[in-house]
Amino acid sequence: MEPGPSGAVPLGVFPPPLQQVFHAPRRPGMGTVGKPIKLLANYFEVEIPKMDVYHYEVDIKPDKCPRRVNREVVEYMVQHFKPQLFGDRKPVYDGKKNIYTVLALPIGSEKVDFEVTIPGEGKDRIFKVSIRWLAKVSWRLLQETLVSGRLQVPLDSVQALDVAMRHLASMRYTPVGRSFFSPPEGYYHPLGGGREVWFGFHQSVRPAMWKMMLNIDVSATAFYKAQPVIEFMCEVLDIRNIDEQPKTLTDSQRVRFTKEIKGLKVEVTHCGQMKRKYRVCNVTRRPASHQTFPLQLESGQTVECTVAQYFKQKYNLQLKYPHLPCLQVGQEQKHPYLPLEVCNIVAGQRCIKKLTDNQTSTMIKATARSAPDRQEEISRLMKNANFNLDPYIQEFGIKVKDDMAEVTGRVLPAPILQYGGRNRAIATPNQGVWDMRGKQFYNGIEIKVWAIACFAPQKQCREEVLKNFTDQLRKISKDAGMPIQGQPCFCKY
Repeated sequence: MEPGPSGAVPLGVFPPPLQQVFHAPRRPGMGTVGKPIKLLANYFEVEIPKMDVYHYEVDIKPDKCPRRVNREVVEYMVQHFKPQLFGDRKPVYDGKKNIYTVLALPIGSEKVDFEVTIPGEGKDRIFKVSIRWLAKVSWRLLQETLVSGRLQVPLDSVQALDVAMRHLASMRYTPVGRSFFSPPEGYYHPLGGGREVWFGFHQSVRPAMWKMMLNIDVSATAFYKAQPVIEFMCEVLDIRNIDEQPKTLTDSQRVRFTKEIKGLKVEVTHCGQMKRKYRVCNVTRRPASHQTFPLQLESGQTVECTVAQYFKQKYNLQLKYPHLPCLQVGQEQKHPYLPLEVCNIVAGQRCIKKLTDNQTSTMIKATARSAPDRQEEISRLMKNANFNLDPYIQEFGIKVKDDMAEVTGRVLPAPILQYGGRNRAIATPNQGVWDMRGKQFYNGIEIKVWAIACFAPQKQCREEVLKNFTDQLRKISKDAGMPIQGQPCFCKY
């Protein structure tokens, strides 16, 4: 079957579009209480053309590759098979199974297979890729749904729009969920333990009343710092100077270090420009000077060789820290060992392990923003993103307004507070604050069993000081209508 003059295939050969709809509950009404106020929301209006886009399913073998690798494969495929298949089309891809184009590909409803070769370090990587027609997605229906407010929002149309809006950012930055991150430039917020804060932006397309809106917000998360593994180990183990660690690691140190570095990717530095990457699977119990492995000589004989000896003989590299352990990388059965000093932590690895309390506190302080600062930061993100010059967004005829959406809010009146006691006084909060002095709780309770934990040194907190504190606490509680009975159980640390 031949495509038409425009490169499109007759619609009759395609199966019906996917029927994915979202059942939104109707709004019960519009609020009227309070004082109206004009507000800015971090939403930006999106204009979409009344047209259809074409949805294809892509399958990449070997499967279970990271999205970053899948995007690289699809990008190579689009460039390599441009004359035969894609022409001037700029397809967008979600990193998994879905590709969208403005014009139909000249394959009809048939599945086509490709072999994509990507140059690699050491050897090329070969992938098997297949593409098949899936559905035609209507943005005209999406617009009619939003304008009428009576139909159900087609999720397949929203998904196609979201993929088109995210395609370029997914290739430029490090995607994490619906957010995008890039290495720190002009700022540095270390968290300790080899971790640091990366700032980025959250992006998603949402259906709103009468139109589609783009939601942009500031986001932050923890990444592992790109640095030599030796320095990473020092941060994890709180070693100020590696020269102060003349002995091998203790068992407890090795366990802590293994817990942090296991699963991370490292790149080697002893092979010149060929910086091969490996994933860490373990840390050896023995140091490089004692860790052995079977080495096959040119004569065919196999001898036991230490890692330190091997690097001296093979690379003429005298290890500076032979007393430190090695990283076990790749497949364990092959016994690949790497000294710590020839490895760097690969950049762009998100920290998915739980942050410590101190790291969480540092993260909160680093990401705290006032409303004006947040507005300024979001406006800067929009300016840098420059959606209207994005070639993929232009391909699909999408336009994004630069200004935040203006909405009308309502400042609700402060609630009336009823106190207890004989007077049953009434208070109206001012700026979210009210005065409890001389007042009682509306419905206080009686505390019969209680305890005090004292973490202060005994020299700084004597018995009479504690007694005075408990007496004052009981008096204030009684005056507030919440009596505390008896003496507390003291816990001193």
